[in-house]
Amino acid sequence: MDDPNASNEKQQSANALRRYVQAAKALRLQANCQPIAARQRLRLREWQAARLARTHADLLASARFGQAAQFFLSDLYGPKDFSSRDEEVERILPLLIKMLPASALRTLALAVELDALTEELDSAMVAELCRAGLIDCIDEAAYAAAYRFVGCRPERERQIVLIRETGEALDRLARKPLLNGMLKLMRGPAHLAGLGDLHHFLESGFNAFRGMGSATAFLDSIDRKEHRLLCNLFAGTPCPFLVDAVDTAR
Repeated sequence: MDDPNASNEKQQSANALRRYVQAAKALRLQANCQPIAARQRLRLREWQAARLARTHADLLASARFGQAAQFFLSDLYGPKDFSSRDEEVERILPLLIKMLPASALRTLALAVELDALTEELDSAMVAELCRAGLIDCIDEAAYAAAYRFVGCRPERERQIVLIRETGEALDRLARKPLLNGMLKLMRGPAHLAGLGDLHHFLESGFNAFRGMGSATAFLDSIDRKEHRLLCNLFAGTPCPFLVDAVDTAR
């Protein structure tokens, strides 16, 4: 007999997935409506990805946390365009509800919510950098000024919360040994069915988190540095990107 709680959780995650996929899709269409706009969006995202790599260089260099850090910077919060993954989710959502456990659906819902919120904030940042005439020469001062002008502090704080919650959801998934076998079995059929990006996201996240044991220290480090950076930027602190190093990379 089906567990009604699990069915409820699945439906809630499915509803969230549908809502955030549509929001992210609309924002990406707007951002990529013209080649110039698409290049401006990419320029900002590349700058942000490089900033993240500098801020979390200790995690990237860590034998224990390096794979998970790379996954975060490429598949969760980097310049990569997630259009294909989200279109796949939208296309086969009824099938995903049947096939995936509730925990995997929730992980996808959190990741897509993070994507949609990041698209919204990036759109506002691009608009302000263009207004200031600095989109082609983004540096720390230009980025900090645009960040403060755009504001949206509750949304910025929610972004950091979503990074943590997505990481915690992936950490829980990595402790499900049966999911590993299922993902391996799905690899070939998923690519044949045009679901390669979706499968890559799930399998890469699973493998990255499975290999490091508990993710608590990893997520604490990201959370602490990103919160410090947020506070520095909103306070107008000199050299806001110099956050305290945290010795977690072991």
